[in-house]
Amino acid sequence: MDSEAFEQLVVEALDGLPEPFASYLNNVEVIVSRHPTPEQRRVLGLKPWQTVYGMYHGVPYPERTSGMLVMPDTIIIFQDALVHDFRTPGELRAQVGRTVRHEIAHLFGISDERLRQLGAY
Repeated sequence: MDSEAFEQLVVEALDGLPEPFASYLNNVEVIVSRHPTPEQRRVLGLKPWQTVYGMYHGVPYPERTSGMLVMPDTIIIFQDALVHDFRTPGELRAQVGRTVRHEIAHLFGISDERLRQLGAY
């Protein structure tokens, strides 16, 4: 899948968010990258054999204080791992949507552990 078609899947996932959530994304940059950089892998604590579909970088809303100056948050969606692991268009579209929502959950301070408890995995 070419980058343009994959980026369109990410746009569709963002466009499909309910308005109350979408309004919180004004200061969030969503980026598509082919794969994580060595620095991103280090930050995420990934072993050489592990893959990752997305990454949130920023200060989650619950950790912000009044008057705090915050740089724009960043959500990165990693194309290569998603395309490799989800071969059919339907599977890929669904997983891109899950990945986008997963990373947005981190923006709201929801941990991976809590997402597991909620059955989001």
